Amino acid sequence: MSERVEKIIVTAEQAGARLDTFVSAADARLSRSHAQNMIGGGLITVNDKSVKNGYKLVEGDIIELRFIEAEPAAVQAEPMPIDVVYEDADIIVVNKPQGMVVHPAFGHSSGTLVNALLHHCGDLSGVNGVKRPGIVHRIDKDTSGLLVAAKNDAAHLGLTAQWKNHDIKRQYHALVEGLPAEHDGVIDAPVGRHPRERKKMAVETRHGRDAVTEYRVLERFYHSKCSYVELTLQTGRTHQIRVHMAYLQHPLIGDTVYGLRKQRYQLNGQALHAKTLGFKHPISGAELLFDSPLPEYFQQLLAQLRALEEHE
Repeated sequence: MSERVEKIIVTAEQAGARLDTFVSAADARLSRSHAQNMIGGGLITVNDKSVKNGYKLVEGDIIELRFIEAEPAAVQAEPMPIDVVYEDADIIVVNKPQGMVVHPAFGHSSGTLVNALLHHCGDLSGVNGVKRPGIVHRIDKDTSGLLVAAKNDAAHLGLTAQWKNHDIKRQYHALVEGLPAEHDGVIDAPVGRHPRERKKMAVETRHGRDAVTEYRVLERFYHSKCSYVELTLQTGRTHQIRVHMAYLQHPLIGDTVYGLRKQRYQLNGQALHAKTLGFKHPISGAELLFDSPLPEYFQQLLAQLRALEEHE
């Protein structure tokens, strides 16, 4: 067992909030009931003192969260086919298929990209711990496309620094419901944990983190009332593109979480593909840029939409 301590210093803007409500909103891992249990057990304190759930925060309060963690089991290497786009002694760039989970988590202990990478590479960086070796960034299970992983800690730290400074080029292609009024634009809206549905993210102005997505319409399908768009990430929040496009009232086709519950097309998730990935090599400094073709299901749906337009 190990203990990890995290601290939050309350700002003037945050003062007056209930402790349990504030902590659950600030930390996406904690539901309100989980936060209350931690407060009651003395794992969440304010100014080194145990307080009640309804304690009203004061500017300058120091909240300490203590997480007791069991050491996770090491991830097992598994022989699975992976689409390697680039590889050297420090990094590997792969084209992840739709439906594959990036790293082991609750409900997905095997069959992940990490399991496959460990078998292919033999070893990965340890910066993110034994459950997420090599993983610098993630894309959703049902999103396909480009992802870079680090083979050693030096490469991992070099890539992480670029992510932190927003020096990574990430462009996605998607099919969305409706016809955006503008040809292009910028969605600048903070993203955080949904205030009621804890498994979802949402545009959250109070507790969300800055999130910026640029979009450009590539094609409009008037007959089908949907559009083919290119999206460029300036930040990388969880579910950012899916949340932002739903906020714009143009949710991704196939997204049953943030979009339409009843889908018009038989898809296994959102029509979203991480198409372009660019960064500096974390060791050599060389500029690298990769592009991935659209997956077959995406191309087939585009062809179907274009055929309907031609017959109108």
